[in-house]
Amino acid sequence: MGRKIKLGIIGVGQIGKRHLDAYKEIPDVELAGLADVNEAEGKRVAELHRIPFFTTNFRELLKRKDIEAVDVCLHNNFHMPMTVEALKAGKHVYCEKPMAGSYRDAAKMLETARKMKRKLHIQLSMLYSRETKAAKALIQAGKLGKIYHARSTGHRRRGRPFVDGYGAPFFVNKQFSGGGALYDMAVYHVAVILYLMGNPEVARISGKTYQEIPMEEGRRKTSGYNVEELGLGLVHFKNKATMDLIEAWAIHLDNLEASSLVGNLGGIRLEPFGYFSNSGDLGLDASVNLDAFDSRVHMLRGDADAYDSSQKHWVAALQGRVPLLPTAEIGLNIMLILEGIYLSDKLGREVTAREVVQRSKSTAVKV
Repeated sequence: MGRKIKLGIIGVGQIGKRHLDAYKEIPDVELAGLADVNEAEGKRVAELHRIPFFTTNFRELLKRKDIEAVDVCLHNNFHMPMTVEALKAGKHVYCEKPMAGSYRDAAKMLETARKMKRKLHIQLSMLYSRETKAAKALIQAGKLGKIYHARSTGHRRRGRPFVDGYGAPFFVNKQFSGGGALYDMAVYHVAVILYLMGNPEVARISGKTYQEIPMEEGRRKTSGYNVEELGLGLVHFKNKATMDLIEAWAIHLDNLEASSLVGNLGGIRLEPFGYFSNSGDLGLDASVNLDAFDSRVHMLRGDADAYDSSQKHWVAALQGRVPLLPTAEIGLNIMLILEGIYLSDKLGREVTAREVVQRSKSTAVKV
């Protein structure tokens, strides 16, 4: 337990409501203000969560002296302008994933946070899973040795937002989302791999995207669907390691093999969690009791609760209990990789990280 953190929420759509529910479980949080352009829904949510201040103008929220941090829960292309204004207003910022709609916009967010000396945290929720923490423990203990390759995977058999029956049309329109399966799902899986690998610097990227599976034509037309349902990539890092990735919103397969990392001494598969190694001529396949691991960590480490979720970590970092994980730096690296896949697909060849940085353009929506 630490000091109370007064937070403001910008956006109370599907994601904003999830964030509000998460903050309700953290005693050290006081929800002090809420902003949303939908006045009726905003007032309803504010009343439901007993939030004393509501406005349809987010700048009025930023003027509040008692609010030290805001949570930006908007569509991707709104992330940069909202975050930059909040940082310049002196607020620490928690922002939904992906970091922005383009690498250029994400870079501006991180640059502004550093300039204003404010914390910037990106919603990369899988960093706090038991599997990720167990993998990190094995890596820190040297059980993988030198990591030279990793695989990032994500699977939905039929899960494209809106056109497959759930979510808003904004998710499948580049004007608001910037991308499809890669920006919606791969962000989480690539984040785990980059975190476990130490967020290595990217050298080159190649990739391909697809939209092949039919959809209901009325919803296609209504949404303006123009994003990918399947993204593939191969990333070369400057430390000579590599990562391949596949992310499917919709694919005619029952499943894909889970994400994994391999080193010269051992390997990890994340779900179901397993550690694999050799001892002489013996091949060793080890399962892990994640429940016992998680319980022991919480009994022995006083700050373990600060890594139970993205929101709990954010609050603990604002309180000064723990250092903030480099989620903004990881988020920026993710944007470089994913935008690199789009650029590689467009040009029909491998691209360098430098090319991606130089060609990246802002996709931000004016606010």
